[in-house]
Amino acid sequence: MEDVGNLKIVLFDGVCNLCSSSVQWIIQHDPKAQFSFASLQSEMGEKLKTQFGILPDIDSVVLIENNTAFYQSDAALRIVKNTSGAWKFLYGFIVVPKFIRNFVYNFIAKNRYKWFGKKNECWLPNPELQSRFL
Repeated sequence: MEDVGNLKIVLFDGVCNLCSSSVQWIIQHDPKAQFSFASLQSEMGEKLKTQFGILPDIDSVVLIENNTAFYQSDAALRIVKNTSGAWKFLYGFIVVPKFIRNFVYNFIAKNRYKWFGKKNECWLPNPELQSRFL
């Protein structure tokens, strides 16, 4: 697989309603189209997991940026840091100790199917957004 150093790739759970909605939110708040996307369940998602040594049981958001994989709250905060509007200021939560941030992140991730539901199939982007998906 080629070097993805210049790309910001968001890997997401393609059957999770919260995750799919989050991808759509990122797209709306990413006017520079900095982010590309791949579902964890896709062929490209599997290739990227292998390339970056992402454990097979990872089932929530992963950000690949500068050839490094970021997980949990680190991934979420790095994503919002690169969005438009006041949302980028949420990155300030990076000063909260990681174990606290990840506790909150994991609590939401663990309950996301119960609270937001799950699809039988991955969400597919419309043709104008297709180019942002790997």
